[in-house]
Amino acid sequence: MRWEGNRQSDNVEDRRGSGGGGGGFGGRSIGIGTVVVALIGWGVFGINPLTTIGVLSGGGGAPQVQQGPAKAPPANDRSAAFVSTVLASTEDVWAQIFQQGGAQYRPPKLVLFRGATPTACGTGQSAMGPFYCPGDQKVYLDMDFFDTMSRQLGAPGEFARAYVIAHEVGHHVQTLLGATGKVDGMRGRVSQREQNALSVRLELQADCYAGIWTRYSQQAKNWLDQSDIESALNAAGQIGDDTLQRKQTGTVRPDAFTHGSSAQRVRWFTQGMKTGSVQACDTFSAQTL
Repeated sequence: MRWEGNRQSDNVEDRRGSGGGGGGFGGRSIGIGTVVVALIGWGVFGINPLTTIGVLSGGGGAPQVQQGPAKAPPANDRSAAFVSTVLASTEDVWAQIFQQGGAQYRPPKLVLFRGATPTACGTGQSAMGPFYCPGDQKVYLDMDFFDTMSRQLGAPGEFARAYVIAHEVGHHVQTLLGATGKVDGMRGRVSQREQNALSVRLELQADCYAGIWTRYSQQAKNWLDQSDIESALNAAGQIGDDTLQRKQTGTVRPDAFTHGSSAQRVRWFTQGMKTGSVQACDTFSAQTL
């Protein structure tokens, strides 16, 4: 992936030296069972599981987060420069798509942290992997997860990492377009199986949006080759629910899927990449996933 020399976003906040911590949950107290359910249901990365916890516990609005002035990453931090460059590309792509639809895109801020950090959805932790919090419309990333992708998930490569960022930005697009709010509005009103099914459709749509970004960014920059695309497809496959369940337990339970199977994740990422169409990413109307 030939990313060096491209524009970097100034929407990156570096909290890696702040010590993390802070932040709590609003509303009722949360038992350990709720936390376990949320983390298992969340998978490797997606919308912050703390959002699910808040709904399961009957919590109120998002807690207020106290933060000092935002700090930009050091200029000589190559890993942060990569993240900033990918984020800038998502800003350019989605600004163009929204403008074509007669709307204005409001980009998310991406927060780099280490260990733990306060969010509007509660305390985010590195063990959660990358996540998006609708409450403050920020993407949270501990870059140590990239090492986990390579060493434990079998998903190496710079463009595999770019796919992760684009997927999280896809969740932000869903928030702006109203899909996230509609799904959250169904929580507690449907069965666990139906809730899981809605989560799958939400996650697959974010994969499709990541594919749209891939198409548009390649047209604008020609910064990818076939091996880059293959690394993203491999990453999508490695984080499928069936693959992860098989690795963790040796069995597969489709009714417990929350992100979609490996084949589904690859299919919807490819759908977005081939069509470049937001309408073609309507997983909620799709008869088959």
